[in-house]
Amino acid sequence: MAYSDNISRLSRLTSILLKLQARPHVSVLQLAKQFDVSKRTIYRDLLALERAGVPIVQLEGKGYSIADGYNIPPVMFTESEANAIIFGERMIAKTKDESLIAEFNSAVEKIKSVLRASEREKADFLANRTIIGKNWQEEITSNYLSEVQKALTNFHVLEIDYLKEGAEKPTRRAVEPFAIYHNTAENWVLIAWCRLRDEFRNFRIDRIRRLQNRRESFSPHKMTLEEYVEIQRKKHFNEL
Repeated sequence: MAYSDNISRLSRLTSILLKLQARPHVSVLQLAKQFDVSKRTIYRDLLALERAGVPIVQLEGKGYSIADGYNIPPVMFTESEANAIIFGERMIAKTKDESLIAEFNSAVEKIKSVLRASEREKADFLANRTIIGKNWQEEITSNYLSEVQKALTNFHVLEIDYLKEGAEKPTRRAVEPFAIYHNTAENWVLIAWCRLRDEFRNFRIDRIRRLQNRRESFSPHKMTLEEYVEIQRKKHFNEL
């Protein structure tokens, strides 16, 4: 399983656990709709939580709950961990994609809620004394990164209207997300299999004029990201 897949699943498992603790019961269908995954995936997640020692109880006709008396242990952070988390908030704030900033800020607010006041003050002070990135004007050029991330981790086909540099009109393409990177110009770029061109292509996310998740699944590409990078490195080297 890829690193990004592990992070996505860890986030979902944590959210499911918090919901189970906060509500009398939660249905599998509700969870599947919220996290945009299949019911089968949610069943696997519940089983994983059970195997980790969470006493999950099935309520006939209602859904699932946590056995009375079970509480999630409080989360504690060291000063260095708190600094890293809020330092990361400053880094993300410099990105040019609005969706990523919004999602990360939401996550950081939840993390801040469990920090001691002294830890939060020190981390905020450090962040305010740190300069990160070249995006001095805090320019926002896209708002699709969050959707692209979800399509990538769930192997969903995206339909995009993409405006190439120098082109007058965008072209409509169906693409299979493969990877994401942040280029030297600080723009987010999607690497995807383009069904129109029948090959891997790079798409700057700020040049996507419209994006729709088709909810159509595709088979994961057998090539790893490391193999892709090596192929591109050799291609570029040979052209020099």
